[in-house]
Amino acid sequence: MKPFIHLNSAMTVDGKIATEKSSMKISGKNDAIRVHQLRKKYDGIMVGINTVIVDNPKLTIHKIPSKIEENPVRIIIDSNARTPLNSKVLNNNAKTIIVVSNNAPQDKIEQLEKHCEIIKTGDKRVDLKDAMEKLYNKGIKSILLEGGSTLNFSMFQEQLIDKLTICIGSEILGGKKSKTLVDGRGFKKDNCVNLKLESINKIDEDVLLEYSVVY
Repeated sequence: MKPFIHLNSAMTVDGKIATEKSSMKISGKNDAIRVHQLRKKYDGIMVGINTVIVDNPKLTIHKIPSKIEENPVRIIIDSNARTPLNSKVLNNNAKTIIVVSNNAPQDKIEQLEKHCEIIKTGDKRVDLKDAMEKLYNKGIKSILLEGGSTLNFSMFQEQLIDKLTICIGSEILGGKKSKTLVDGRGFKKDNCVNLKLESINKIDEDVLLEYSVVY
């Protein structure tokens, strides 16, 4: 068994979610409110280690009225236990689980264990399927994925994502090294991820697309 996994992201009209070296504000105020309303509905919120290092996010509900106990469990996919000890995801505002591989340095794991729970799976990289099963068994039945392009690709590759919402902001970024929704080596033409469009809505000057994922 695995949690229901909903990938939510924002991208520019030309499909970029971030510059080469940092994230960027793409969608408007009302979409930010929508995202925090979504966070309130899920057991967990998940990102990869690159997002933690580059953006240092809180991964809490803070743009709408909320009680601290309503914050979802923060889940970090971090194969080599690189999460900095001063990261906001290690504060006391919500529980945090960091998923590491069996290759992660033991001294770093021991330091992180003072601040959060650790799950080990996979040899050199986190085994995502096994990680999702372990999270499910811990009571996390639904996850809002706010991943970067690398984690998004891996999650699609393992056929773990059930739902996708994309807010298309009214801007164009360009740049060969800008990050897209999904990077990685890509899928073969006859093996790409298929989506079923469920709804289209306008939010301020942005467009929100909602899809179910078909494997």
